Amino acid sequence: MSEIAKKEERNVPRYRPATDILEREDGFVIYIDMPGVRRDDMTIDLQEDELTVTGRTSLDQGDGEHFVEMQFGDCEYVRSISITDIVDRERIKANLEGGVLELVLPKVEKVHPKRIEIQAG
Repeated sequence: MSEIAKKEERNVPRYRPATDILEREDGFVIYIDMPGVRRDDMTIDLQEDELTVTGRTSLDQGDGEHFVEMQFGDCEYVRSISITDIVDRERIKANLEGGVLELVLPKVEKVHPKRIEIQAG
Protein backbone atom coordinates (compact mmCIF):
# COMPACT_ATOMS: atom_id res chain seq x y z
CA MET A 1 0.00 0.00 0.00
CA SER A 2 1.37 3.40 -0.90
CA GLU A 3 2.04 6.10 1.70
CA ILE A 4 -0.72 8.25 0.18
CA ALA A 5 -3.29 5.46 0.53
CA LYS A 6 -2.22 4.89 4.15
CA LYS A 7 -2.59 8.61 4.87
CA GLU A 8 -6.06 8.72 3.28
CA GLU A 9 -7.22 5.73 5.36
CA ARG A 10 -6.32 7.54 8.59
CA ASN A 11 -8.35 10.60 7.65
CA VAL A 12 -11.77 8.92 7.78
CA PRO A 13 -13.72 8.95 11.04
CA ARG A 14 -13.79 5.65 12.95
CA TYR A 15 -16.97 4.52 14.72
CA ARG A 16 -17.96 1.65 16.99
CA PRO A 17 -21.15 0.30 15.38
CA ALA A 18 -24.31 -0.56 17.28
CA THR A 19 -24.16 -4.23 18.29
CA ASP A 20 -26.58 -6.75 19.77
CA ILE A 21 -25.32 -10.05 21.23
CA LEU A 22 -27.81 -12.84 21.81
CA GLU A 23 -26.93 -16.02 23.72
CA ARG A 24 -28.75 -19.22 22.88
CA GLU A 25 -28.34 -22.72 24.22
CA ASP A 26 -26.28 -23.76 21.19
CA GLY A 27 -24.25 -20.57 20.74
CA PHE A 28 -24.24 -16.83 20.23
CA VAL A 29 -25.68 -14.61 17.50
CA ILE A 30 -24.17 -11.16 17.05
CA TYR A 31 -25.85 -8.42 15.01
CA ILE A 32 -23.67 -5.47 14.00
CA ASP A 33 -25.08 -2.39 12.25
CA MET A 34 -22.88 -1.63 9.21
CA PRO A 35 -24.83 0.88 7.04
CA GLY A 36 -23.34 1.46 3.62
CA VAL A 37 -20.65 -1.24 3.96
CA ARG A 38 -20.33 -3.73 1.11
CA ARG A 39 -19.13 -7.29 1.65
CA ASP A 40 -15.91 -6.55 -0.26
CA ASP A 41 -15.14 -3.63 2.08
CA MET A 42 -15.41 -5.69 5.26
CA THR A 43 -12.99 -7.96 7.10
CA ILE A 44 -13.55 -10.28 10.03
CA ASP A 45 -10.42 -11.41 11.85
CA LEU A 46 -10.08 -13.88 14.69
CA GLN A 47 -6.86 -13.75 16.68
CA GLU A 48 -6.69 -15.80 19.85
CA ASP A 49 -9.72 -14.64 21.91
CA GLU A 50 -10.48 -11.45 19.95
CA LEU A 51 -12.93 -11.26 17.02
CA THR A 52 -12.53 -7.96 15.14
CA VAL A 53 -14.94 -6.70 12.47
CA THR A 54 -13.84 -3.80 10.26
CA GLY A 55 -15.93 -2.20 7.52
CA ARG A 56 -15.38 0.85 5.39
CA THR A 57 -17.90 3.04 3.57
CA SER A 58 -17.48 5.69 0.93
CA LEU A 59 -19.96 8.01 -0.71
CA ASP A 60 -19.01 9.64 -3.97
CA GLN A 61 -19.67 13.33 -4.35
CA GLY A 62 -20.50 14.76 -7.74
CA ASP A 63 -18.95 17.88 -9.18
CA GLY A 64 -20.13 20.93 -7.30
CA GLU A 65 -21.52 18.80 -4.45
CA HIS A 66 -20.47 18.82 -0.83
CA PHE A 67 -21.94 17.28 2.29
CA VAL A 68 -23.83 19.69 4.53
CA GLU A 69 -24.07 16.97 7.16
CA MET A 70 -22.57 13.48 7.17
CA GLN A 71 -23.17 10.81 9.81
CA PHE A 72 -22.32 7.51 8.11
CA GLY A 73 -20.54 8.19 4.82
CA ASP A 74 -16.78 7.87 4.29
CA CYS A 75 -16.05 6.21 7.59
CA GLU A 76 -14.68 3.06 9.11
CA TYR A 77 -16.57 0.85 11.55
CA VAL A 78 -14.51 -1.23 13.96
CA ARG A 79 -15.89 -3.59 16.60
CA SER A 80 -13.87 -6.04 18.68
CA ILE A 81 -15.53 -8.77 20.71
CA SER A 82 -13.83 -11.07 23.20
CA ILE A 83 -14.80 -14.71 22.85
CA THR A 84 -14.20 -17.62 25.19
CA ASP A 85 -13.17 -21.22 24.72
CA ILE A 86 -16.81 -22.32 24.59
CA VAL A 87 -17.05 -20.91 21.03
CA ASP A 88 -16.29 -23.37 18.23
CA ARG A 89 -13.95 -21.21 16.15
CA GLU A 90 -14.07 -23.56 13.16
CA ARG A 91 -17.85 -23.17 12.70
CA ILE A 92 -18.26 -19.36 12.94
CA LYS A 93 -20.44 -18.03 10.10
CA ALA A 94 -21.10 -14.51 8.84
CA ASN A 95 -23.85 -13.02 6.68
CA LEU A 96 -24.30 -9.40 5.56
CA GLU A 97 -27.79 -8.33 4.56
CA GLY A 98 -29.50 -4.95 4.55
CA GLY A 99 -26.58 -3.22 6.28
CA VAL A 100 -26.60 -5.64 9.21
CA LEU A 101 -23.85 -8.19 9.76
CA GLU A 102 -25.02 -11.39 11.44
CA LEU A 103 -22.35 -13.55 13.07
CA VAL A 104 -23.22 -17.01 14.33
CA LEU A 105 -20.80 -18.38 16.92
CA PRO A 106 -21.74 -21.96 17.82
CA LYS A 107 -20.71 -23.36 21.18
CA VAL A 108 -18.39 -26.34 21.21
CA GLU A 109 -20.21 -29.62 21.56
CA LYS A 110 -20.37 -30.88 25.09
CA VAL A 111 -17.82 -33.49 25.95
CA HIS A 112 -19.52 -36.64 27.12
CA PRO A 113 -17.88 -38.89 29.69
CA LYS A 114 -16.16 -41.84 28.11
CA ARG A 115 -15.76 -45.21 29.71
CA ILE A 116 -12.37 -46.79 29.17
CA GLU A 117 -12.50 -50.51 28.56
CA ILE A 118 -10.02 -52.60 30.52
CA GLN A 119 -8.27 -55.28 28.49
CA ALA A 120 -7.36 -58.61 30.07
CA GLY A 121 -3.68 -59.30 29.81
